[in-house]
Amino acid sequence: MLKKLSEEQLESLLEAGVEEFARRGLAGANMRTIADRACISVGALYKYYGDKDGFFRACLDRSLEALDRTLAEVTSEEAGFREYARRIIQALLRFSREHAGYVRLYCVLAASGGEEARRLAGEIEGVTSRLYAGTIAAGQAAGDLRRDIDPAMLAFFFDNLLMMVQFAGCCDYYRERFRLYCGGTPEEQEDRLEQELLKFLESAFTFEQSEIVHRT
Repeated sequence: MLKKLSEEQLESLLEAGVEEFARRGLAGANMRTIADRACISVGALYKYYGDKDGFFRACLDRSLEALDRTLAEVTSEEAGFREYARRIIQALLRFSREHAGYVRLYCVLAASGGEEARRLAGEIEGVTSRLYAGTIAAGQAAGDLRRDIDPAMLAFFFDNLLMMVQFAGCCDYYRERFRLYCGGTPEEQEDRLEQELLKFLESAFTFEQSEIVHRT
C-alpha cells in the first residue's frame, strides 16, 4: 500500500510538474523525471492524479489559482485607473519573478493548438478578460477613461501589454527582446519600466481621438 503524501510533498510534486511541463510541454514531459525531482515514486504520482493529463491539469490549476489570488489582492480595493494599473504592473512583475515556471507554462499553452488549446484559452483568459473589461467599462461610465473605444478591445490591448511584461521577466526569448529594445533586464529597470508603461497607459486610456492634436 502506498504511503499517503504530505501537503509539503504534494506541493513539491506540483512545482516539479510545472517546471517540467513548462520546459518540455505536455507531450515531452517525463513523469519519472517529475517524480524523481519531488523525491517520490512514479506509482504515488499516478495514484494521486490518475494519468499524465490529470496531473497536467492539476499543475495548470495551481498556476491559475496563484495568478487569480495575486490579481484579487491588488484589485480588491477601488482606485483610480493610474493606481489600479500601477498595482497590477507591480504585482505581475513580482509574480513573474516568484513564479517563473507558471508564466512559462502559459507560454507553452499559448503556442499549442487544437480544440484543447481553445478550451483552455477560454478558461484561463476568462477571469482577467472580465476583470479588466468590467473595470474599464466602470471607468468610462464614471468619466475617468476615454469613452470612444470599446472597453473589451481596450481590455484586450491592456492585457497584451501586461503579458509582454510578464514574459520579459522569465522567458529567455522575451528577456533578450527586452534587452535589445531597452537595455539591461526587467529586474534592473523595474522602476523605469513601471513609470514608462504608466505614462503610455495614461495617455492611451484617457485621451479621446478628438482631443489628440497631430502636428503638421
